Amino acid sequence: MIRCSRWPVRGAEMDHDSKRKYRILVVEDEDNIAFALDYVMMREGYENDRISNGSEALSRIRETRPDLVLLDVMLPDVSGYEICQDVRLDPTLSDVKILMMTARGSAIERRKGLALGADGFISKPFELSELRQEVRRLLAPGG
Repeated sequence: MIRCSRWPVRGAEMDHDSKRKYRILVVEDEDNIAFALDYVMMREGYENDRISNGSEALSRIRETRPDLVLLDVMLPDVSGYEICQDVRLDPTLSDVKILMMTARGSAIERRKGLALGADGFISKPFELSELRQEVRRLLAPGG
């Protein structure tokens, strides 16, 4: 479960290079979590899209070139770990940031995600302020 807090609507978060909105792809199979993530990303001013299974993730990432992927670890068909590894093996996707999300937030799971190339790792349930902070950190120049 994601715990929601209130915050004022902010202006669109912009890419520092081209003044465009950051693009975020949510890869999450749980509808209630995905809807909450979509809502938060929209409120923060990001362009966002969502897919619900792992088998479509890599092709969607290649097609849309998001700035950040919010990637669930446990997905139907293909795991988030496999997707992360495949993205990192593709040099054309080297600028795509990956924030992995899982309910199994043990230290071993975190190390595995980071070893496969994730830029960040967040355990569910998480506070929305924690999610927003991680997203901003990853999208910041040099993040």
